[in-house]
Amino acid sequence: MKNLFFLLLFLPITSCSGQELGWFILSPNNVEGLTNLKFLLSGLTTTIYISVVSIILSAILGFIVAIPSLAKNKFLTYINIGYVEIVRAIPLLVLILWIYYGLPIMTGLSFSPFVSGIIALAISESAFQAEIFRAGINSIKKSQWEAGSSLGLTFYKRLRLVILPQAIKNILPALGNQFVYVLKMSSLVSIIGIGDLTRKANELVVSTYRPLEIYTFLILEYLILILIVSFIVRKFEKRLKQDGNN
Repeated sequence: MKNLFFLLLFLPITSCSGQELGWFILSPNNVEGLTNLKFLLSGLTTTIYISVVSIILSAILGFIVAIPSLAKNKFLTYINIGYVEIVRAIPLLVLILWIYYGLPIMTGLSFSPFVSGIIALAISESAFQAEIFRAGINSIKKSQWEAGSSLGLTFYKRLRLVILPQAIKNILPALGNQFVYVLKMSSLVSIIGIGDLTRKANELVVSTYRPLEIYTFLILEYLILILIVSFIVRKFEKRLKQDGNN
């Protein structure tokens, strides 16, 4: 991976069309290249921050949405099903545009691009999180619910003290995988002007007219970032399995 990166970065390559590719615009060996690299990497913090905040908010909202599915009341169950199906049917890009441009027209509420992007990501992801929480909670044996009931615990105390501590261990790997998904989907917030990795790349393409080189570097940025997160998630999964076996 490292050798491939430096090969692409420093060697002038000729494309199939005969046009020479100018990797010098991203070379740290010259002032222009170093400036461009710093500009591209400046969006990294924004991308990570948006992804982390969105995944936390979506987990909270997803848990709230999942609770009605545990009830015996069919009406509450339909609320859960309706929310999940409707939100999952809306493309994330459309939801981002609607919250940023449409919501102010309908309600008078307007948010900054940054907040709009987080809201859209959190709502879209919450539908998937709700299904993860529902499946995780339902994976706990019925006897655990009965044990809590025999202790005189209310439904919410049983859920908080008995069921959730066990369910969390089952769903944490899935939540980690969803974080990887949110990292990738966060690139869509660039459409409303948020200065993430993708937005920085688009701006640099406009000024340098070097889309192939810059978007190739953008791919490498996301690839390295997601590989790091995936590695951490896998290590965490192994740790949970070891703790579960002990």
